[in-house]
Amino acid sequence: MEQTAKPDKRRKTIPYNFGGKHKEYIRRSRDCMINVAEGAVRAGKTVDNVLAFCHELKNTKDKIHLASASTVGNAKLILGDCNGFGIEHFFRGQCRWGKYKGNEALIIQGRDTGFKTRIVIFSGAMLANSYKSIRGNSYGMWIATEINLHHKSFVQEAFNRSIAALKRKVWWDLNPDNPKSWIYVEYIDKYKQDEADGKLLGGYNYQHFTIDDNINISEQRKQEVKSQYDPGSIWYKRDILGLRMVAEGLIFQNFANDPDKYIIDSFDEHKITSIHIGIDFGGNKSKTTFVATAYLEGFKKLVVIDDYKVDGGKGEVSPDTINKCFIQFVRRLYSNFNPILIKIAWADNEAQTLINGLRYACAQARLLIKIADCYKAPVNDRIAALATLMAQGRFLVLKQCKNVIASLSEQIWDAKQDTKDVRLDDGTCDIDTADALEYSFSKFIKPLLAAGGGQY
Repeated sequence: MEQTAKPDKRRKTIPYNFGGKHKEYIRRSRDCMINVAEGAVRAGKTVDNVLAFCHELKNTKDKIHLASASTVGNAKLILGDCNGFGIEHFFRGQCRWGKYKGNEALIIQGRDTGFKTRIVIFSGAMLANSYKSIRGNSYGMWIATEINLHHKSFVQEAFNRSIAALKRKVWWDLNPDNPKSWIYVEYIDKYKQDEADGKLLGGYNYQHFTIDDNINISEQRKQEVKSQYDPGSIWYKRDILGLRMVAEGLIFQNFANDPDKYIIDSFDEHKITSIHIGIDFGGNKSKTTFVATAYLEGFKKLVVIDDYKVDGGKGEVSPDTINKCFIQFVRRLYSNFNPILIKIAWADNEAQTLINGLRYACAQARLLIKIADCYKAPVNDRIAALATLMAQGRFLVLKQCKNVIASLSEQIWDAKQDTKDVRLDDGTCDIDTADALEYSFSKFIKPLLAAGGGQY
């Protein structure tokens, strides 16, 4: 059921407050077809683009427009709401959420648009087939957040869909990525060069921002945000310093250099809220691994409490052996921790036959644990979340978990991948244990980061 628009009465204004750099970028966007705001987190990039987009929306003659992010939910949250600065708040009292030809949409009609209907369609863009959701429509303007997380086919389709627009304008924002990423090579840097050569018509407006350009954030809050990152990590250099960086070397450099900072002999088990297990089944050159993690005081801390690796690779280990080893692993946890706290084992969802067999074996063994398909957040999201927990002192490992300690110490970026961030997985690093560890918390990345003041 669609929401109805509220009466057009606005008794308070949105508390915009822009620094000089942001004001200049917004002013230039009035005369430029393509606008790109790149830089650090919490720099105010998205608010700039939303405000500029909304002002242009007031007098455009095009009816349908596009707002995109990696997922539909992110598009609605980041661009539609934007912590009170989003499109729905700019047109408060003149808009309603609903559907337009099956698409999630914000339908605007009121004083600001001359009482003409303007529709903003919200779309997810990260998947290879995401472009299909915008086919068939012609769009006027397009605003996109985290454009580097969009799939290339979606970007191309969005441009194709706006060719006939009466007012063809684009706003993108992004945090810095690999300097050889396709979004730079094929679009952002290409546009800059084409404009310099006089080949790009319509105007190109690019600006780089850091968190220090945002005058709305106090110095204390800036320091809090910076403290959520490992200064030696690629995410600190990108998200805080605002630099385009190639992912290279050790992934968890601080852990590798000083593992004793994270390794503990014991902890207060009374603070355990729940215990989850990650399971990665062996492949051609890999081994089946189990990793158990304890969540303390809700999601305040994550502690690796046990791990196990089944000897033998694919074709060398029977399902019965895996089942027996897992049952022994769970019973060991039962003997060391409160069984009621051991909730779910998150298993690699690509091995349904093994999962079904494991469920049956656990039921026969009368174990309380539930075997569930793991939620596979993008690998780099899992890595980034773990790096954040480490930087905040919220990730610890019991000393007996030798597999996890070794895996975290040796994971590296693939040096052959010069256009994107890829963890090396050629058998020289223990990625099986890494996957099992990440499966144990992948479902809970958002609450884990939120508990430390971070965001996903």
